[in-house]
Amino acid sequence: MTDVSAAYTVEQALTNLQQTEDPSARYYAAWWIGRFRVTDPTAIAALVAALQDETDRSPDGGYPLRRNAAKALGKLADPTVVPALIQALDCDDYYVREAAVRALGELQDSQAIPALLNLLAGGVEAAQLVPGKPHLAQPYEAILEALGTLQAKEAVPQLEPFLDHFAPKVQYAAARALYQLTLAPTYAERLIQALQGPDLQLRRSAMMDLGATGYLAGALAIAQTFAENSLKLIALRDLWMAHQQRTPQPDALTPETEEILALMDGLL
Repeated sequence: MTDVSAAYTVEQALTNLQQTEDPSARYYAAWWIGRFRVTDPTAIAALVAALQDETDRSPDGGYPLRRNAAKALGKLADPTVVPALIQALDCDDYYVREAAVRALGELQDSQAIPALLNLLAGGVEAAQLVPGKPHLAQPYEAILEALGTLQAKEAVPQLEPFLDHFAPKVQYAAARALYQLTLAPTYAERLIQALQGPDLQLRRSAMMDLGATGYLAGALAIAQTFAENSLKLIALRDLWMAHQQRTPQPDALTPETEEILALMDGLL
């Protein structure tokens, strides 16, 4: 099968994103720019402009192009787009807000913290399902994860109640973020306990959140989780990387990091 993206060019992507009226071509162009990390200033400006697009609307009133533009901007490591992504948090499309939140987390710019905290207004009591929709009022899972990544230590009191949210994935995101902000083992241990649950999807989610914490004591629990080895390898890799980011000598091997290597070898 021919890889269509291999024959695609930056010029074609920009033409499609800026000039064509074909919504599918514009949607693909935004995806392609993000996928191939195109950091050309013109491409970035085109994606920022796409965050305000009014022409590509889904039957439910959403903005597919805006969603893809936000996702792409999160991959381009350009801090100048942060204000535009913060503005996108006001969009009435839940999935645009979710994509913008995740992009802000990827960009790791602390100026996004106040806007993300605003999305938690009303606390866990407001974190309810929207009538007639398959999602909550806000993308809480993504918000909690982003606040943990951004080291928003001032958010700890607002995050604590989400440990008791009715949705397990929101609970896991809260535990992940709270460990990242406090390094208190009790939060990571909640994720380890979740790895024993009967639902495969939830085990996968808890495993990936545990990997993001860098809590080395969770390595064996990840390796023993009833889930795919491929996902366990990703979680162990993430565990190591998250730990290394907090280590003064990131390249130094310790008994704990050697155990992770051994566990990964055993899963191959």
